[in-house]
Amino acid sequence: MIDVYGIAGILTFYSIVLVVGIWAGTKQKNHGEEEVMLAGRSIGKIVGVLTLIATWGGGSYFTGTAESLFSTGLLWCQAPVGYSLTLVAGALIFAKPMRDAGYITMLDPFQKTYGRRIGGLLFLPALLGDMLYLSSVLSSLGVSLKVILGISDYLSVTISTMFAVAYTISGGLYSVSYTDVLQLIFIVFGLLISVPFAIVTAQDYPIQSNGTLPSPQIDWLGHVEPKFYPQWTESMIILILGGIPCQSYFQRILSLKSSTDAVNVSLISATACFFIVIPAAIIGVLAKFVDWSKIPGYDKPFDMTESNSVLPLVLRYLTPGWVTFFGLGAVSASVMSSADSVILGSGSMFTRNIYHQSFRPKASEYELMWVLRLSILAASVISCSIALSGASIYYLSVVCSDVVYVTLFPQLVLVVHGANHVNSYGCLSSVVIGILLRITGGEPNLGLPALIKYPWYDYQLQQQLFPFKTMAMLLSAASHLLISKLAAIVFEKKLLSTERWDVLNAFPDVKTKK
Repeated sequence: MIDVYGIAGILTFYSIVLVVGIWAGTKQKNHGEEEVMLAGRSIGKIVGVLTLIATWGGGSYFTGTAESLFSTGLLWCQAPVGYSLTLVAGALIFAKPMRDAGYITMLDPFQKTYGRRIGGLLFLPALLGDMLYLSSVLSSLGVSLKVILGISDYLSVTISTMFAVAYTISGGLYSVSYTDVLQLIFIVFGLLISVPFAIVTAQDYPIQSNGTLPSPQIDWLGHVEPKFYPQWTESMIILILGGIPCQSYFQRILSLKSSTDAVNVSLISATACFFIVIPAAIIGVLAKFVDWSKIPGYDKPFDMTESNSVLPLVLRYLTPGWVTFFGLGAVSASVMSSADSVILGSGSMFTRNIYHQSFRPKASEYELMWVLRLSILAASVISCSIALSGASIYYLSVVCSDVVYVTLFPQLVLVVHGANHVNSYGCLSSVVIGILLRITGGEPNLGLPALIKYPWYDYQLQQQLFPFKTMAMLLSAASHLLISKLAAIVFEKKLLSTERWDVLNAFPDVKTKK
């Protein structure tokens, strides 16, 4: 049954966000790339921290954490620690050099080093990572609204995305940043107010007859078998490092007034992101504690296929109606705060690094603004389609880090910290080698068989226990350096003619020498 009052409340909340977003858009001074994509680099430290927290704490972060605590326990719930440490690693490795260089997007250093066309190719893995992440947060919202309000995934995801697209198009990063602040307030308030009521109600329906909170009978910690230690370690590393090559992160960092602010904002946000997810983690444990067959209105044993609905189910059945509304507001706010950032980030990269830099260097500001709007719309449509496919929320959020970890992270490290030692030949070889090694390792959840079975391969589970993704990332980086060096030797020492064989134009200076 559709909750008419709940839908009216959500639409009211969305309308408030839309109004704030449109108002923030009036702060734009012009339609230049730096003004629209980076708010004129005028974001201060306080707004910077709040908008980065809201962006990083997406809907899948909260819903996925509750799902993981319930299904596998604390030890396998790696996202809170991994995502928080991502911001620490980003601050220490990339924030200062990227901000000092005055880049506008994450792809700028690639095009500076490899040229417009070759550098622009790295937009593809960046886009794939963004689309998977955006799909995970939209999927979390669809599940929540379906469980609590009784409306379809299609309707809830589509309407929510339309609102996010509307204010993002109207004001660029100004709108996104100011709505993030508002949405963060809803996130904190909504989850904090929900937990106490859920705890009180849960104690009336314990799964053990003498159960009390905390309950020693409930295995909320989980277990990691020794054979899974390499896989567990690799998963954590992927979450930390694979989350860095993300335009929505760099958009925040590059929009700050100075490189010092960029580093400090990232470090402060890391701590806040860890603590802000604790209420969702508690909700995941509570769901494990209660006997769902005794919950009025649910009245059946918990079906593990519904584990991605743990957070909204607790909000609906273990809290009063008015508290449910605020909790749903928190989930909706967290989704929109991440969705607007990702679609603006993907649109910015396409508009600047693909359309403008690679194909239309003489395009007017008016033309680029329309390209940005259309690319934002296209990114939203793609993500909605993936979100409605029914994949696990937690799995989608992990896979998006996996994609960029193997193909993009080593590239970003080398181009920022070793640009003098790499070139286009190493770049392309690195991408090809990384992708081949990743694909041949298989991915059971996507139906890809393991063409190469590495040591410790588990034939029963049909999965790799060897950390082959990290091996693929390291070999990708090593091949980048090696092939770049070989190409430099071949062309700089005139072993091959640059005029005839330098098809990627990686050594233009050599061509001019007589």
